[in-house]
Amino acid sequence: MRKRIHPFSILTLVLVTAFMLLAAGCSGGNNDKGAASSSATASGEASSSASPSSSTPDSSATASGKTVYPLVIDNYALSGEGEDQKPKQQTFDKAPERVVANTQPVAELLIKLGLGDKLVGVAALNGAADPEVSAEEFKKIPVLAQGYVSKEPVVGTNPDLVIGRAGLFADADWGNGSVDSLNSLGIHTYVNNASLQGATLASLYRDIEEIGKIFDVQDKAAAHIAKLKERADALKAKYEGEAAQKFAIVNDTGDGTLSVDSGSHDSFQHDALSLIKLNNAFHDVDGYEVSIEQLVAEKPDVLLLSYYTGAQDPESTLKAAYANPALQDIPAIKNKRIYVIDFNAFWGYGDQIMAAAEKLGQEVYGK
Repeated sequence: MRKRIHPFSILTLVLVTAFMLLAAGCSGGNNDKGAASSSATASGEASSSASPSSSTPDSSATASGKTVYPLVIDNYALSGEGEDQKPKQQTFDKAPERVVANTQPVAELLIKLGLGDKLVGVAALNGAADPEVSAEEFKKIPVLAQGYVSKEPVVGTNPDLVIGRAGLFADADWGNGSVDSLNSLGIHTYVNNASLQGATLASLYRDIEEIGKIFDVQDKAAAHIAKLKERADALKAKYEGEAAQKFAIVNDTGDGTLSVDSGSHDSFQHDALSLIKLNNAFHDVDGYEVSIEQLVAEKPDVLLLSYYTGAQDPESTLKAAYANPALQDIPAIKNKRIYVIDFNAFWGYGDQIMAAAEKLGQEVYGK
């Protein structure tokens, strides 16, 4: 499997896999039926795969914005290893009552939509908490694993919906179970469009819109989307006059040295970063890994150092990078322009990415 599940090689080694089992009960979900007619390929259907259209848009809501059940949502199934997505519909006879979010930012997004009381589990607490969410409210959610959670503890919560990052819907020790295997147990699934290849900020807005329909909180969802769009427009206007900067994503290998990720498949992150005039130096690289020699040759203006909970202290990484003789020809090193970014905010596939872009813009441009 590829590292968009674990975007940085060190992440697999350090994430905690401890979990707690909650009391099991009878499954409360309904089997989901009716796979869509064709498979979305990794390339060629990126736009449609990231932002599907509801197959029954006219039956999803009344004129007053209230959901009419049963509600059919066009979503996805993935292979057992969390890749090779294909369309699959989910049919909801009512709003879910017991929800597991497979990443912290997705759980925080649900809290913002007033759905915190529906959460019976969360995992992948890999970064900073969202300051827009009450810490006390988040603490009410049972933590199934500090790192990525496996299928058994997820099923043990007796959920009627598992929601979140696409790559974690896998039948593996780091996966919360595949879409098909969860659906076969009567558990609905919702794969975030923002986490699919080819995604953009519009995919995030689509996620929020569809969550609003699923839970019959369409007014709250629409208001939240409007606020996010306003923030995106404000960011774009703020930095419109700035010269575009080339960036590269780097990670600490665990001993203070850097590895480079091409980031070429991270379209959702790139769309957010484009608001602040940051362009990926390796956007056209086919693979995921980039050599230090390539990094030096490309001469990026900015380096983005991803930090996740439990990783090497970023201050020691910065110190080592700035002192590394092999990196001295890189403008980002010469000008001390390595910026630490939060893993959760960028790869948790919630709305934290907007605040993260705002913070990074201030750091890069000083305004």
